[in-house]
Amino acid sequence: MSQEQALEIIQKIFQAIFENDNPFSLEEIKDFFAFDLCLPERVKDSITNQLTWVNPCRNKAFITNFNMQKKEREEGWMREKQDIHNLKELLTLWEDVNLMTTERVYDSENVSESDTIYRCENIFHSSDCSDSKNLVFCESCGKSEFLLASFRSGSCNFCIRVFDSSGCSNSYQVICSNKIMHSFFIQDCFQLYECMFCAHIANKRFCIANMQFEEEEYYQIKREIIRWILKK
Repeated sequence: MSQEQALEIIQKIFQAIFENDNPFSLEEIKDFFAFDLCLPERVKDSITNQLTWVNPCRNKAFITNFNMQKKEREEGWMREKQDIHNLKELLTLWEDVNLMTTERVYDSENVSESDTIYRCENIFHSSDCSDSKNLVFCESCGKSEFLLASFRSGSCNFCIRVFDSSGCSNSYQVICSNKIMHSFFIQDCFQLYECMFCAHIANKRFCIANMQFEEEEYYQIKREIIRWILKK
């Protein structure tokens, strides 16, 4: 998946949530929206020296999933027995084969700069995601589409910075909530529609900071909040 394709996905997400074009570059998006996520790191394949991507780990040596499978087919990973005289020799032998596999992508299409991706399509710079489409800078998300900078969430669509939540759509900055739609800055809530800056409430519409507003007044404030979010 190319950076241009990732920006196309981001553009669709911004239009769905903010009804505005995305004003940020891809690097700005990562720095501003995904700054606190544990995303894949760039390392070098220890065999070919090519650049590859892996979930953050303590390993010092790496091999792409493709090259690991290629070596298995062509020569295998078993070696002839050698005498081991001390612990140092054993650890040296262990280092020779202890290559962390990178870019582990299974039953997926159009995935780049990612690791541990299962049954997905159109994934960019994400980790530990499954059964999803059109994700950018996401971690541990599943059964979702068009997510940006989200973490440990499922069954969500067209959202940015949705954490530990499910059943959310067209929303921004949602934490530990369920069935949140067209809302911004929500925490520990259930079944909200068009709410902002709310926490610990359920079954509400047009609320701001846990206060009830008239629909027209609510949308007027929401437009100001959108301008604030999108301001560089």
